[in-house]
Amino acid sequence: MEFDKSNALFTSREEITFIGHCSISPLYSKAADVAVELLRAHQQQGGAPLIEAYMEQLNELKIQAAALLRTRPENMAFVKNTSDALSMVANGYPFEPGDEVITFVQEYPANFHPWRLQERTRGVEMKLLSNRPAREDIPAEVIGGWSMEELEGLATSKTRVIAISHVQFTSGFAANLQELGQLCSARGIDLVIDAAQSLGVQPIYPEEMNIAAVASAGWKWLLGPMGTGILYTSPEFREKLRPVQVGAETMVQEFDFMNLEWNPIPTARRFEFSTSPVYLVAALATCLREIHARYGADAIFEEVIRLQNLFLGKLNNPTLKPLLFEPEHRSGILSIYCENLKAATAKLTENKIACAPRSGLLRIAPHFYNTEEDMERLAEVLNGSDLPGQRG
Repeated sequence: MEFDKSNALFTSREEITFIGHCSISPLYSKAADVAVELLRAHQQQGGAPLIEAYMEQLNELKIQAAALLRTRPENMAFVKNTSDALSMVANGYPFEPGDEVITFVQEYPANFHPWRLQERTRGVEMKLLSNRPAREDIPAEVIGGWSMEELEGLATSKTRVIAISHVQFTSGFAANLQELGQLCSARGIDLVIDAAQSLGVQPIYPEEMNIAAVASAGWKWLLGPMGTGILYTSPEFREKLRPVQVGAETMVQEFDFMNLEWNPIPTARRFEFSTSPVYLVAALATCLREIHARYGADAIFEEVIRLQNLFLGKLNNPTLKPLLFEPEHRSGILSIYCENLKAATAKLTENKIACAPRSGLLRIAPHFYNTEEDMERLAEVLNGSDLPGQRG
């Protein structure tokens, strides 16, 4: 597939070589244009122009998000971020004292604290998958991945939820969602996935993978604005959840504000309980329509892995140790252990290259619009760096 990698669409390229899409990504230029246009309309005319655009943009977002996940728009909701989505899911889940949740010992806080809250307030037991180091020649405490064998051993008849990131934010270890979903289906467990580090770069199809809920931020691999995210819930899973945040838009009557009947909407729209920022919704919808619907997750992932492999083929600095997982566990994040992370990061900044250091690892995270020249230049800078010494 031929990708449009032009500077006109990705204007950050004029200022910096950005290879850290697991953090806050540069905003797609056409998404910024749409948001500014709606902001200007609000500035000049008040809310009138936005009323018409409001539901139109929300519906467009859900149509495009549903296409990306191969589901129906009624299963999609706009949320502010992953934490917002997973808090509604965890707080609304029908736990009983003694029920169990399985997650990873170093899971991202957005998919850890909401379940820990259930342990502290509702008698739920959290069971933690241990860390499996990615390499023998790096410190054991550096995050790697986890094993299906251990997960199978932890699951019992009391396990209600497995809450895990598709891709671990530090190491880049990707769960095999098909295998994980089969396990959950066989044991009657609800699978809740944090897809902040995969949606927009890797295929994730919840209905084919037996996933009950998928939550993601919009400003990483989706290339949208901060303050945006999406939540998928299956109809069966959604019916289990009690509302924990409600407002006019939770109800079937929506904008009939004089009708105070308790009648929650059966679709995922119930999670959009209050007024959404139409500018940001429109911007994220633009990204989904013009980028992700155009190319598709499979093609984008193939290109990202190609760019990673090109970089690995050029990298020859023995002080840098990539965390290389089996093909089914690779992701958009290629993490590299570096003894002097601060020095490496400073060298990249000096050369106007942005990667994403985290927890002793340098995370290389190219997107489809990065070029071969970008990856070759990244390797050249790192190869030319004298990076021994104390860990950063």
